[in-house]
Amino acid sequence: MLQRKTRVRFAPSPTGGLHLGGVRTALFNYLFAKRHQGEFILRIEDTDQSRFVPGAEQYILDSLRWCGLEPDESPEQGGPFGPYRQSERKALYRQQAERLVASGHAYYAFDTPEEIEAMREHWRTEEDPSPQYGQRLRMHMRNSLTLPSEEVQALLQSGHPCVIRLRMPADEVVGFEDMVRGHVEFQTAQIDDKVLLKADGMPTYHLAVVVDDYHMHITHAFRGEEWLPSAPVHLLLWKYLGWAEQMPQWAHLPLILKPDGHGKLSKRDGERLGFPVFAMDWRDPASGEVTRGFREMGFLPEAFVNMLALLGWNDGSGQEIFSLGELVATFSLDRVHKGGARFDFEKAKWYNQEWIRRTANQQLLPLADSVFRDHGIDVDPARLAEAIPLVKDRCILLTDFIPQAAFLFRAPLAWDKPSIAAKWNPQRQRFFLDWTEELAAGHGEWTATTLEQSFQAAATAAGIKAGELQLPLRIMLVGGKYGPPVFTIAALIGQRETYARIRRALQELDAGT
Repeated sequence: MLQRKTRVRFAPSPTGGLHLGGVRTALFNYLFAKRHQGEFILRIEDTDQSRFVPGAEQYILDSLRWCGLEPDESPEQGGPFGPYRQSERKALYRQQAERLVASGHAYYAFDTPEEIEAMREHWRTEEDPSPQYGQRLRMHMRNSLTLPSEEVQALLQSGHPCVIRLRMPADEVVGFEDMVRGHVEFQTAQIDDKVLLKADGMPTYHLAVVVDDYHMHITHAFRGEEWLPSAPVHLLLWKYLGWAEQMPQWAHLPLILKPDGHGKLSKRDGERLGFPVFAMDWRDPASGEVTRGFREMGFLPEAFVNMLALLGWNDGSGQEIFSLGELVATFSLDRVHKGGARFDFEKAKWYNQEWIRRTANQQLLPLADSVFRDHGIDVDPARLAEAIPLVKDRCILLTDFIPQAAFLFRAPLAWDKPSIAAKWNPQRQRFFLDWTEELAAGHGEWTATTLEQSFQAAATAAGIKAGELQLPLRIMLVGGKYGPPVFTIAALIGQRETYARIRRALQELDAGT
């Protein structure tokens, strides 16, 4: 048998923002495809029209693009196996569902929601508190297995609402080799007759995923472990449709857990604990509510992808910092963990800090500039280019460029006066008045070195230790006890601004003493 070209797919539903778990599934698909010189396909599973959210598909595309995970085929760019939205493949699903009915592996069910609820009430017992529409009760319901064929045809011809259900076999064991978990088996007696085609003609996930994977020549399918209970349904569909030999290899990925390790990470956990769970900001079109994303919080995409890759995978070497190219070169499913991966936001921030440190200053320039503009601060690009290497080691998030460097572009509005008040006196006030007059008169080149020399000489002449005067100077220029070397700050903001800031701060200090 010829080996097929590797083709994987990420198939999200356009129902909202792209959660961490979804992006990691996309990432593992992408890494596997590129590792094996294959193709990464984006397919939009929009068959549940009741949950469709306008704008969600574009959000998914934008999120993947921000992460650097560009699909080879998608609704946006097309491809040889389109369309790539399930809602545009409706006729194909109907055709395959009818094939299953004709072969006896599926049946029409005409029951109303009220009749199904009545069935559950009637057959509920302590041993079976939630009766299922399946092997035990299907013959008590209104479907093509219990109704005369003439009545079934009449109902179909009249357009009576009906669904098509899979007819689960009674006592079979079905199994497969999971690429993460090894051999997995299921008893069909414990599984209900899943709906394959809904009354509106749209397929459920069970039918659509099998039909699409077959027609798109998918060779490997990766999804979260929460989908593992659906595996026997899909195994049978591949078999009943006659496509078993083309079934992709499956891998069920571990869950991303809450920081305490108990339960799956959710949007609610992020809101409660103060960290994002979506790739980018997501605004709910109905409520207007915004859920924060990693991009807007100030994460670099390289750091976000690096962090996600190591949630449930490692290469065994102990290495923690990986570029996307390095991940492609080293990724293998045999290093994916079986157990859930605990999300640690502090570790996520560590990754981002490391990536900010490692990113070229010129590459950080437009990102930092964008952060300043988002905060209403106009910056001089040349000065910002000089500032980035001075402050980036102090930045955990891109937004940290604001507190770490905003003082280079706007004067402080408040000063940490308590930090210098105890040792402030008229002698020190006089020192700064005299020194600024010296600066205003000009003394040559305006550099950090010449400023420091001037400052030390003036301090010596005044009989004050220069080291005791540097903290007041910093607070006058910056507002607080932070920032790069103080004479570097003065050199960057220029002669006129340095003079103006010191004079204004002296007025404040004089008023407060």
